[in-house]
Amino acid sequence: MIEVVNEAMRAFSFAPASEPKLTNPTDVQDAIRGLKISKAPGPDGIPNRALKHFPLSIVSLLVVLFNAILRTQYFPVAWKHARVFSILKPGKDPAVPSSYRPISLLDTIGKLFDKILLFRILYEVSGRGLLRDEQLGFRPKHSTALQLARLVERVSRNFGQKRLTGAVFFDVAKAFDTVWVTGLLYKLTNLNFTSYLVKVISLYLNGRTFEASFQTATATSRRMRAGVAQGKIMSPVLFSLYVSDMPSPSRHAGLALCGRYSHHSHV
Repeated sequence: MIEVVNEAMRAFSFAPASEPKLTNPTDVQDAIRGLKISKAPGPDGIPNRALKHFPLSIVSLLVVLFNAILRTQYFPVAWKHARVFSILKPGKDPAVPSSYRPISLLDTIGKLFDKILLFRILYEVSGRGLLRDEQLGFRPKHSTALQLARLVERVSRNFGQKRLTGAVFFDVAKAFDTVWVTGLLYKLTNLNFTSYLVKVISLYLNGRTFEASFQTATATSRRMRAGVAQGKIMSPVLFSLYVSDMPSPSRHAGLALCGRYSHHSHV
């Protein structure tokens, strides 16, 4: 652990070696078009519907803001704060804490920048093949349904060859909450991830805060000490990279890494 921490600190003691890939109005407009209007606004109170009506002049200002973040590797503090509400699960006992589902609300503009950043992360991941072939969830043009098809095909083939099929399933509960951030950054560095992206991801994950609300009461703001951010669209990809160094299955082994993890919901 000490080696990992020291190596991560050493890597971030230098300025990023790579120039950031800046965004443009077309990228931002494409990201806005992909937003769902059903999502609730975050602490900034800006609904996605409003973003879809932004004129080009406002979009251009967002481009200036987003490029400034990419150039300076500075992530706004307000975008790292979440308001967490608890919603009772259907048919559950309201007196039991586990009966509630936590919902994280994040700033709308911050989530828009997440999409811009995710495009760059996926370009890096796809272009260099950094995710394992068995990881089918949270990847463009892939799905967990394809993993089920592979499993059915494997079982059917073995059945036809009169061979037994065994399977082991792992349910990774609270997967996002358990990620060791320093370890994730260390792994990204070892993967030779673009340095400016690693720096922005580091600022994005460190120093996050949240406040929990229940009915009419709101707790004081608390600091998150571990995990990738709940409610962030890039968190599944970061978690997939975090576990991508698990041992590979042998040629005769079953399938691995379905890509379905348990984590908090968001709206």
